[in-house]
Amino acid sequence: MIYTILYGFTIGAILYFISIGLSLTFGTIRVINFAHTLTYTIGVYMLLTFIGYYKGFFFISGSLAVLVVIPISYVIERFIIRRLYGESLDYTFIATFAVTLIGVDTIKWIWGVSPYPLSDPIGAYLAVWGMTFPLYRVFIVLIAILLFFALDLFFKKTIVGKIVVAALEDKDGVRCLGINVDKYFSIVFILGSALAALGGVLYAPISSIHPYMGLSVLLLSFAVVIVGGMGNLKGTFVSAFALGMVMAITARYWSQGAETMVFIVMAIVLIFKPIDI
Repeated sequence: MIYTILYGFTIGAILYFISIGLSLTFGTIRVINFAHTLTYTIGVYMLLTFIGYYKGFFFISGSLAVLVVIPISYVIERFIIRRLYGESLDYTFIATFAVTLIGVDTIKWIWGVSPYPLSDPIGAYLAVWGMTFPLYRVFIVLIAILLFFALDLFFKKTIVGKIVVAALEDKDGVRCLGINVDKYFSIVFILGSALAALGGVLYAPISSIHPYMGLSVLLLSFAVVIVGGMGNLKGTFVSAFALGMVMAITARYWSQGAETMVFIVMAIVLIFKPIDI
Protein backbone atom coordinates (compact mmCIF):
# COMPACT_ATOMS: atom_id res chain seq x y z
CA MET A 1 0.00 0.00 0.00
CA ILE A 2 2.93 2.33 0.68
CA TYR A 3 4.05 1.87 -2.93
CA THR A 4 0.54 2.73 -4.09
CA ILE A 5 0.58 5.96 -2.09
CA LEU A 6 3.97 6.92 -3.53
CA TYR A 7 2.71 6.20 -7.05
CA GLY A 8 -0.36 8.35 -6.33
CA PHE A 9 1.79 11.26 -5.18
CA THR A 10 3.94 10.92 -8.31
CA ILE A 11 0.94 11.02 -10.66
CA GLY A 12 -0.51 13.90 -8.63
CA ALA A 13 2.70 15.88 -9.00
CA ILE A 14 2.75 15.43 -12.78
CA LEU A 15 -0.93 16.37 -13.03
CA TYR A 16 -0.19 19.50 -11.02
CA PHE A 17 2.59 20.62 -13.37
CA ILE A 18 0.19 20.47 -16.30
CA SER A 19 -3.05 21.48 -14.59
CA ILE A 20 -1.78 24.69 -13.03
CA GLY A 21 -1.11 26.12 -16.49
CA LEU A 22 -4.57 25.12 -17.69
CA SER A 23 -6.16 26.64 -14.61
CA LEU A 24 -4.33 29.94 -15.05
CA THR A 25 -5.04 30.10 -18.78
CA PHE A 26 -8.74 29.44 -18.49
CA GLY A 27 -9.12 31.60 -15.41
CA THR A 28 -7.56 34.65 -17.04
CA ILE A 29 -8.14 34.53 -20.80
CA ARG A 30 -11.07 32.06 -20.86
CA VAL A 31 -9.41 29.83 -23.45
CA ILE A 32 -9.78 26.05 -23.53
CA ASN A 33 -6.17 25.44 -24.48
CA PHE A 34 -5.78 22.06 -26.15
CA ALA A 35 -2.38 23.24 -27.39
CA HIS A 36 -1.21 22.54 -23.83
CA THR A 37 -0.74 18.91 -24.86
CA LEU A 38 1.56 20.01 -27.68
CA THR A 39 3.95 21.94 -25.43
CA TYR A 40 3.94 18.97 -23.05
CA THR A 41 4.93 16.61 -25.87
CA ILE A 42 7.45 18.97 -27.46
CA GLY A 43 9.20 19.24 -24.11
CA VAL A 44 9.59 15.46 -23.99
CA TYR A 45 10.93 15.15 -27.52
CA MET A 46 13.34 18.03 -27.06
CA LEU A 47 14.53 16.22 -23.93
CA LEU A 48 15.29 13.16 -26.07
CA THR A 49 17.16 15.33 -28.56
CA PHE A 50 19.30 17.09 -25.96
CA ILE A 51 20.02 13.87 -24.07
CA GLY A 52 21.51 12.44 -27.26
CA TYR A 53 23.59 15.58 -27.70
CA TYR A 54 24.72 15.91 -24.08
CA LYS A 55 25.28 12.17 -23.69
CA GLY A 56 22.78 11.40 -20.98
CA PHE A 57 22.89 14.52 -18.78
CA PHE A 58 19.19 14.45 -17.93
CA PHE A 59 18.82 17.59 -15.85
CA ILE A 60 20.76 19.80 -18.26
CA SER A 61 18.80 18.36 -21.18
CA GLY A 62 15.50 18.80 -19.34
CA SER A 63 16.23 22.43 -18.53
CA LEU A 64 17.08 23.17 -22.15
CA ALA A 65 13.93 21.37 -23.32
CA VAL A 66 11.77 23.62 -21.15
CA LEU A 67 13.57 26.71 -22.44
CA VAL A 68 12.92 25.67 -26.05
CA VAL A 69 9.19 25.47 -25.34
CA ILE A 70 9.06 29.12 -24.19
CA PRO A 71 9.51 30.75 -27.65
CA ILE A 72 7.23 28.12 -29.23
CA SER A 73 4.48 28.92 -26.74
CA TYR A 74 4.98 32.64 -27.38
CA VAL A 75 4.42 32.13 -31.11
CA ILE A 76 1.23 30.13 -30.41
CA GLU A 77 -0.08 32.81 -28.06
CA ARG A 78 0.91 35.77 -30.21
CA PHE A 79 -0.47 34.61 -33.54
CA ILE A 80 -3.34 32.29 -32.55
CA ILE A 81 -4.50 32.56 -28.94
CA ARG A 82 -4.41 36.38 -28.81
CA ARG A 83 -6.84 36.54 -31.72
CA LEU A 84 -9.34 34.49 -29.72
CA TYR A 85 -9.60 36.70 -26.62
CA GLY A 86 -13.27 37.31 -25.95
CA GLU A 87 -14.42 34.81 -28.58
CA SER A 88 -16.69 31.84 -27.98
CA LEU A 89 -15.14 28.83 -26.25
CA ASP A 90 -16.02 26.79 -29.35
CA TYR A 91 -13.55 28.82 -31.42
CA THR A 92 -10.78 28.46 -28.86
CA PHE A 93 -11.35 24.73 -28.62
CA ILE A 94 -11.25 24.20 -32.40
CA ALA A 95 -8.25 26.49 -32.96
CA THR A 96 -6.06 25.07 -30.20
CA PHE A 97 -7.02 21.50 -31.11
CA ALA A 98 -5.98 22.23 -34.71
CA VAL A 99 -2.63 23.53 -33.44
CA THR A 100 -2.19 20.29 -31.51
CA LEU A 101 -2.91 18.11 -34.55
CA ILE A 102 -0.48 20.09 -36.70
CA GLY A 103 2.16 19.88 -33.98
CA VAL A 104 1.71 16.14 -33.44
CA ASP A 105 2.05 15.47 -37.18
CA THR A 106 5.21 17.59 -37.20
CA ILE A 107 6.60 15.55 -34.31
CA LYS A 108 5.82 12.32 -36.19
CA TRP A 109 7.56 13.72 -39.26
CA ILE A 110 10.71 14.70 -37.35
CA TRP A 111 11.04 11.93 -34.73
CA GLY A 112 8.84 9.17 -36.15
CA VAL A 113 6.05 7.24 -34.46
CA SER A 114 8.04 4.55 -32.66
CA PRO A 115 7.96 4.70 -28.83
CA TYR A 116 11.19 5.74 -27.14
CA PRO A 117 12.42 4.26 -23.86
CA LEU A 118 14.00 6.49 -21.24
CA SER A 119 15.56 5.16 -18.08
CA ASP A 120 15.45 6.53 -14.54
CA PRO A 121 17.96 9.43 -14.57
CA ILE A 122 18.89 8.96 -10.91
CA GLY A 123 18.87 5.18 -10.65
CA ALA A 124 19.01 5.25 -6.86
CA TYR A 125 16.57 4.02 -4.22
CA LEU A 126 15.50 5.31 -0.82
CA ALA A 127 15.26 2.69 1.94
CA VAL A 128 12.50 3.35 4.50
CA TRP A 129 11.14 0.81 7.02
CA GLY A 130 12.72 -2.07 5.16
CA MET A 131 11.25 -0.98 1.81
CA THR A 132 12.95 0.69 -1.14
CA PHE A 133 11.46 3.53 -3.17
CA PRO A 134 12.81 5.01 -6.42
CA LEU A 135 14.47 8.25 -5.40
CA TYR A 136 13.42 9.84 -8.70
CA ARG A 137 9.71 9.57 -7.79
CA VAL A 138 10.38 11.26 -4.45
CA PHE A 139 12.27 13.96 -6.34
CA ILE A 140 9.24 14.63 -8.60
CA VAL A 141 6.93 15.06 -5.60
CA LEU A 142 9.34 17.44 -3.87
CA ILE A 143 9.66 19.55 -7.03
CA ALA A 144 5.86 19.83 -7.25
CA ILE A 145 5.60 20.97 -3.62
CA LEU A 146 8.40 23.51 -4.08
CA LEU A 147 6.72 24.77 -7.24
CA PHE A 148 3.45 25.27 -5.37
CA PHE A 149 5.12 27.46 -2.74
CA ALA A 150 7.18 29.29 -5.37
CA LEU A 151 4.05 30.13 -7.39
CA ASP A 152 2.26 31.16 -4.21
CA LEU A 153 5.05 33.64 -3.44
CA PHE A 154 5.10 34.82 -7.06
CA PHE A 155 1.38 35.61 -7.12
CA LYS A 156 1.39 37.24 -3.68
CA LYS A 157 4.64 39.20 -3.69
CA THR A 158 5.32 40.31 -7.29
CA ILE A 159 3.56 43.00 -9.30
CA VAL A 160 3.03 40.63 -12.24
CA GLY A 161 1.59 37.99 -9.95
CA LYS A 162 -0.77 40.42 -8.25
CA ILE A 163 -2.05 41.68 -11.61
CA VAL A 164 -2.68 38.11 -12.77
CA VAL A 165 -4.55 37.27 -9.56
CA ALA A 166 -6.62 40.44 -9.94
CA ALA A 167 -7.37 39.51 -13.55
CA LEU A 168 -8.56 36.10 -12.37
CA GLU A 169 -11.16 37.91 -10.27
CA ASP A 170 -12.09 40.80 -12.57
CA LYS A 171 -10.09 41.34 -15.74
CA ASP A 172 -12.35 44.16 -16.93
CA GLY A 173 -11.70 46.03 -13.70
CA VAL A 174 -7.95 45.61 -14.19
CA ARG A 175 -8.26 47.01 -17.72
CA CYS A 176 -10.05 50.04 -16.32
CA LEU A 177 -6.91 50.81 -14.31
CA GLY A 178 -5.02 51.36 -17.57
CA ILE A 179 -3.09 48.11 -17.36
CA ASN A 180 -2.32 46.25 -20.58
CA VAL A 181 -3.86 42.97 -19.46
CA ASP A 182 -3.05 41.17 -22.73
CA LYS A 183 0.67 41.45 -21.98
CA TYR A 184 0.19 39.69 -18.67
CA PHE A 185 -2.08 37.11 -20.29
CA SER A 186 0.84 36.31 -22.59
CA ILE A 187 3.11 35.81 -19.57
CA VAL A 188 0.53 33.50 -18.00
CA PHE A 189 0.23 31.45 -21.19
CA ILE A 190 4.01 31.06 -21.56
CA LEU A 191 4.40 30.17 -17.87
CA GLY A 192 1.69 27.53 -18.14
CA SER A 193 3.24 26.05 -21.28
CA ALA A 194 6.68 25.91 -19.65
CA LEU A 195 5.22 24.09 -16.64
CA ALA A 196 3.49 21.62 -18.97
CA ALA A 197 6.83 20.95 -20.65
CA LEU A 198 8.44 20.50 -17.22
CA GLY A 199 5.76 17.95 -16.35
CA GLY A 200 6.46 16.07 -19.57
CA VAL A 201 10.21 16.11 -18.97
CA LEU A 202 9.84 14.75 -15.44
CA TYR A 203 7.25 12.13 -16.39
CA ALA A 204 9.13 10.86 -19.47
CA PRO A 205 11.40 8.39 -17.61
CA ILE A 206 8.39 6.61 -16.05
CA SER A 207 6.00 6.66 -19.01
CA SER A 208 5.84 5.68 -22.67
CA ILE A 209 7.12 8.35 -25.06
CA HIS A 210 5.11 8.69 -28.28
CA PRO A 211 3.57 11.56 -30.31
CA TYR A 212 0.10 11.20 -28.74
CA MET A 213 1.31 10.89 -25.16
CA GLY A 214 -0.05 14.27 -24.16
CA LEU A 215 -3.70 13.68 -25.07
CA SER A 216 -4.66 11.34 -22.23
CA VAL A 217 -2.73 13.42 -19.70
CA LEU A 218 -4.46 16.57 -20.94
CA LEU A 219 -7.92 15.08 -20.36
CA LEU A 220 -6.92 14.11 -16.84
CA SER A 221 -5.59 17.62 -16.28
CA PHE A 222 -8.90 19.14 -17.37
CA ALA A 223 -10.56 16.93 -14.78
CA VAL A 224 -8.14 18.26 -12.15
CA VAL A 225 -8.93 21.87 -13.08
CA ILE A 226 -12.69 21.26 -12.96
CA VAL A 227 -12.53 19.49 -9.59
CA GLY A 228 -10.13 22.07 -8.12
CA GLY A 229 -11.95 25.07 -9.57
CA MET A 230 -11.18 27.16 -12.64
CA GLY A 231 -8.44 29.62 -11.74
CA ASN A 232 -8.22 28.30 -8.15
CA LEU A 233 -4.48 27.84 -7.63
CA LYS A 234 -4.63 26.10 -4.26
CA GLY A 235 -7.64 24.05 -5.34
CA THR A 236 -5.70 22.81 -8.38
CA PHE A 237 -2.83 21.67 -6.16
CA VAL A 238 -5.09 19.74 -3.79
CA SER A 239 -7.18 18.32 -6.63
CA ALA A 240 -4.11 17.09 -8.55
CA PHE A 241 -2.78 15.08 -5.63
CA ALA A 242 -6.24 13.86 -4.62
CA LEU A 243 -7.03 12.58 -8.11
CA GLY A 244 -3.54 11.11 -8.42
CA MET A 245 -4.26 9.14 -5.28
CA VAL A 246 -7.65 8.09 -6.66
CA MET A 247 -5.91 6.74 -9.77
CA ALA A 248 -3.28 4.89 -7.77
CA ILE A 249 -5.70 3.24 -5.34
CA THR A 250 -8.12 2.30 -8.14
CA ALA A 251 -5.28 0.84 -10.21
CA ARG A 252 -4.28 -1.36 -7.28
CA TYR A 253 -7.63 -3.16 -7.36
CA TRP A 254 -8.97 -2.40 -10.85
CA SER A 255 -6.20 -1.34 -13.24
CA GLN A 256 -8.50 -0.76 -16.22
CA GLY A 257 -10.65 1.69 -14.30
CA ALA A 258 -7.98 4.04 -12.93
CA GLU A 259 -8.62 6.88 -15.38
CA THR A 260 -12.36 6.19 -15.46
CA MET A 261 -12.58 6.79 -11.71
CA VAL A 262 -11.08 10.26 -12.18
CA PHE A 263 -13.89 11.25 -14.53
CA ILE A 264 -16.47 9.74 -12.18
CA VAL A 265 -15.17 12.03 -9.43
CA MET A 266 -15.30 14.95 -11.88
CA ALA A 267 -18.92 14.11 -12.78
CA ILE A 268 -19.90 14.02 -9.10
CA VAL A 269 -18.31 17.43 -8.56
CA LEU A 270 -20.15 18.86 -11.57
CA ILE A 271 -23.46 17.53 -10.27
CA PHE A 272 -23.12 19.46 -7.03
CA LYS A 273 -21.18 22.44 -8.35
CA PRO A 274 -21.59 23.11 -12.08
CA ILE A 275 -18.94 25.33 -13.63
CA ASP A 276 -19.82 28.77 -14.89
CA ILE A 277 -18.34 29.44 -18.33
